[in-house]
Amino acid sequence: MSDCIFCKIVEGKIPSTKIFENEKVIGFKDLRPQAVIHNLFIHKKHTKNINDLSQNDPSQLAEMFEAMRLYSEQENLSKDGFRIVTNLGPNAGQTVFHTHFHLLAGEPLGHFGS
Repeated sequence: MSDCIFCKIVEGKIPSTKIFENEKVIGFKDLRPQAVIHNLFIHKKHTKNINDLSQNDPSQLAEMFEAMRLYSEQENLSKDGFRIVTNLGPNAGQTVFHTHFHLLAGEPLGHFGS
């Protein structure tokens, strides 16, 4: 998608601080971090949100979670824990309409849910 900022990162047209990359997924640092470690994971194939992805190409979900697992093991994040979040739509805070997951870690995160 030509106007998608994350697609432009995939294409190399916009720089990012990559922390992970394989043939299908890229992980990079968030420009506005909400935690000591705040990275985004995207699939190189564009979908607009988690519902679009799960309906049209659900294999992407497993590929992104595998990438986050590999990264979290490499960085030893499981020891103290981490959070994975995705947003769907403006009311949930989605501002880039390319499916992405936030991986937050590196400090105690506020209580959220149970």
